[in-house]
Amino acid sequence: MTIVAAAGVDQPLGRWCVRWLGSAVSEVLFEAGSLSEVVGVRLADDREVVVKTRRSAPRLQAAYAVHRHVWRSGYPAPEPLVPPTPLDAARSAGAERLVRGGGIGGRSPGDAARSAEALAALIGIAASAGAVGSLSPSPSWVAWDHDGPGPWPGADAGPDLNLVAGPGWLDDAAARCRGRLRRHRAPRVIGHADWHADNVRWSGGRLLVVHDWDSVVSQPEAVLAGIAAAIFPASADAWQPATVQESEQFLSAYVRATARAWTPDDTEAFWAASAWTLAVDAKEAVAGGSVPDLTEAETLERLSRAGA
Repeated sequence: MTIVAAAGVDQPLGRWCVRWLGSAVSEVLFEAGSLSEVVGVRLADDREVVVKTRRSAPRLQAAYAVHRHVWRSGYPAPEPLVPPTPLDAARSAGAERLVRGGGIGGRSPGDAARSAEALAALIGIAASAGAVGSLSPSPSWVAWDHDGPGPWPGADAGPDLNLVAGPGWLDDAAARCRGRLRRHRAPRVIGHADWHADNVRWSGGRLLVVHDWDSVVSQPEAVLAGIAAAIFPASADAWQPATVQESEQFLSAYVRATARAWTPDDTEAFWAASAWTLAVDAKEAVAGGSVPDLTEAETLERLSRAGA
């Protein structure tokens, strides 16, 4: 069979679509991605599909199993079509049905509550996924528990953050976050670690779809909530990190929505996790020559609330 790829689709991806989706690509709808390459395509049989290519890793199979379980349970996730399958010697590709529409959430107390409730519902559903395999290692913005020698985890892409000079208060914050989270005593649960406004889409105040299921991880619930509370809000169609007050609003709503009682240890771990993910973003900004959004004063406030 001769495979003719549509403009913008390389031959390996075109062949992959024919083999695993049973149809050639007729049109490229969009391209995006950072750690992964994401391509929206219309197939010759008129289906609209998102194909994600990334460096092969065992954890991706476990993430796919969670994604499929969550979708089958009725949670608003794109229908998974093909699990991560080899594309070439180094990369794998997977596919899901394209879900159009929706907008990013806002940053009002109501937006914080809706976002927190949606995350709590997801974690509740994921708890019944059963044995899915290992979801380790977590991506860098969640990987406070890495086993490297420095305060920062190995980079997902780009330079090793441990080799990036200063600022000293940011390096100190990373070490303090890790120390506090190591003292947290709670079981790990499955949840979504990139609860970013671009990945959580809304329509008429209702959750339309959650994207990026490669970001499923196994972490304590307070850590997952803290990460989400730092990155959920957006305004004027642009993401911005949460303020301490906005994270507090998220926390209050999450505690109301979750099925278990929170302890002071949970609350402190929540704040430590929120400081960790913002610190990683800030350190990556420094590595790229940019001025980070995070300030020392805000970081110290989060660390204080974390008991760190």
